[in-house]
Amino acid sequence: MNALTPEAIVQAQLDAYNAKDIERLLSIYADDAQHFDQVSGALLAQGSAQLRERFALRFADPLLHATLLNRICAGEIVIDHERIRRTFPEGPGSMELVACYQVQAGRIPRAWFVFGAITLD
Repeated sequence: MNALTPEAIVQAQLDAYNAKDIERLLSIYADDAQHFDQVSGALLAQGSAQLRERFALRFADPLLHATLLNRICAGEIVIDHERIRRTFPEGPGSMELVACYQVQAGRIPRAWFVFGAITLD
């Protein structure tokens, strides 16, 4: 996977996410990867076990799907603007998300997320 560009690695991550393929998704992240809320700075998950738990919870939702709206690439940083369709506590709907991925040595060690407003169906 090291020969792939950061953009290709992030696309593989998005494809695995939409396929709900947790093993393939985790193989794209570094073993000690971290997810952060960009606005608050809060650590959302760290390491494969916590990422697995976070993804498994999302993947249980049959509506879950991420649509790429725009992508910006600069060196090892890839920024995706996505629309996420899923079931929220209030019901089914969507939200916009900005995800910033750092890619090093063919894997994602860190990702930061900005969660937009929820629009219910």
